[in-house]
Amino acid sequence: GLHYPATDIPQASRFLFMKNKVRMITDCLAPPIKVIQDKTMAQLLSLCGSTLRAPHGCHAQYMANMGSIASLVMSVTINENNDDTPSEQQQNGRKLWGLVVCHHTGPRFVPFPLRYACEFLMQVFGIQLNKEVELAAQMREKHILQMQTMLCDMLLRDTPVGILSKSPNVMNLVNCDGAALYYQNQFWLLG
Repeated sequence: GLHYPATDIPQASRFLFMKNKVRMITDCLAPPIKVIQDKTMAQLLSLCGSTLRAPHGCHAQYMANMGSIASLVMSVTINENNDDTPSEQQQNGRKLWGLVVCHHTGPRFVPFPLRYACEFLMQVFGIQLNKEVELAAQMREKHILQMQTMLCDMLLRDTPVGILSKSPNVMNLVNCDGAALYYQNQFWLLG
């Protein structure tokens, strides 16, 4: 598979991938079909919830440049437990983790039952991925707690210099390139 940086996907598209888990473009070269709205409607009609809406012109050109005519894109979401993720990428405690993108060199329609099965598969994958992400976070937390305990023991048994001179040291705890200790009018440097 190919990997793309997050910057390749505009924020508006990320929002739509959180709303619509599966997006199909059957033919990026087909002319868009205009939807005519009843003039008596107070608000403009939004197609953001539509799976079959036409691609944006620049995205259609992007696909054509890759030699791709049709695509099926499925979003992978996991539980949100990170405050660093912008709120537009979150929805109902979930965040966009990635996309599975399938391209085809000719026009191709994927029937609804198959799209629905793909969406279910992505949900199952997201659940499994979420378990692995949570396990990794728990392991990191456990490692940090063990490191803190060892460093506290060093402080209690030895002079404070031990947190710099012995292994593990304070740099292992905070993942840094250097550390300094000022104790009893002396400096100790590490890194």
